[in-house]
Amino acid sequence: MPGHPAPTPSAIPSPGGGAPYLEVGTAAYRRVTAILFVAGFSTFATLYCVQPLLPDFVRSYAITPPGASLSLSVTTAALAVALLVAGALSDRSGRKGIMVASLALSGGLGLASALAPSWPLFLVLRALAGLALGGLPAVAMAYVAEEVNPKSAGLTMGLYIGGTAMGGMGGRVLTVLITDISSWRVAVGLVGAAGIAAAVTVALALPPSRHFHQREGGFWSGLTAAWRLHLSDGGLVALFATGFLAMGAFVTVFNYVGFRLQAPPLNLPPATVAVLFLVYIFGIVSSPLFGGLSSRFGPGRVLVASSLLMAIGLGVMAFTRLDTLAVGLGLFTFAFFGVHSVASGWIGLRAKQHRGQASSLYLFAYYMGSTLAGTAGGFFWHGWEWTGVTLFVGGLLALLILNAVGLMARRAK
Repeated sequence: MPGHPAPTPSAIPSPGGGAPYLEVGTAAYRRVTAILFVAGFSTFATLYCVQPLLPDFVRSYAITPPGASLSLSVTTAALAVALLVAGALSDRSGRKGIMVASLALSGGLGLASALAPSWPLFLVLRALAGLALGGLPAVAMAYVAEEVNPKSAGLTMGLYIGGTAMGGMGGRVLTVLITDISSWRVAVGLVGAAGIAAAVTVALALPPSRHFHQREGGFWSGLTAAWRLHLSDGGLVALFATGFLAMGAFVTVFNYVGFRLQAPPLNLPPATVAVLFLVYIFGIVSSPLFGGLSSRFGPGRVLVASSLLMAIGLGVMAFTRLDTLAVGLGLFTFAFFGVHSVASGWIGLRAKQHRGQASSLYLFAYYMGSTLAGTAGGFFWHGWEWTGVTLFVGGLLALLILNAVGLMARRAK
């Protein structure tokens, strides 16, 4: 094929005789997964760096916990909307350029938000950052689905999501620690600078797509046709619901666990609360683990198992002892990233056409779960504290488990 190098030991030809796929264990594969890990890290550090700062915002701006949660919710809402278009844009203009622009713009907006003099302006900048961030997650998922051997898609998606888990953890932990010795403005600014560095890394080191085929025709007509195609597939719709429910439960817990840890009877200082966010390490481990298990035992079974583990982790967190709460939070996190890894990989396998839009719709549902449930959870905390949060999240997980069982039954037919 013109313009493509001949197959080497690090790149095995695709079955159709076209450009070679990236194969697990090769130098090219390790390079791509490392770069996508960096991109995922930066994106999710930018997205979630404000989450452990919610109590600081409450104190600094004399606002309520639901009001403080808007610093995350406006970002995820804007991100969800942007994702609906980002996949379609990448289907026409290519993957790499959009990923680079997304990282650079969101990093710059992060720096600007660190200097914002008022709460309304801070929220506006966070919303704009969400729009910019929309150019990476769905496009990265489409890049993996196209460039990596489909037999290894689950593992590769797990490695990418491991980067997002590390970014989520790093963004939370570093902002708290830096805030403790300096200020939240310095912390948020440093995360923005890291985003710009990630943009440079992707621009210089990520190989261009080999299996990308540019979409032609009208943009909006093609976009709506792809949405109709995907939304008419009951299996894909159930996977979109998986993202909504799992992410809604996860963000609600992490939005308000900081309030619980700093309130009586635990009364933990912010630096100690930051240490508990290290449970994201379990997500870094579980993402490739569950991705590999889904390839071996089938995604339906693994999705049911990981959903049940989330519910068990939530139950363990009901106890007040700090060590028990930490174990429950760790199990909850471990299982959540398993759910997300399996569902993300399954999207790429099930959607045979318009994969960028399929990934976009999944992530739209995923971040709308974060936006709606994350904010609604604040009212449950405000009214009934952790008991209210547990009941609300428990309801989401019950629906998640029923949905996963339905997906498993659908695949078995």
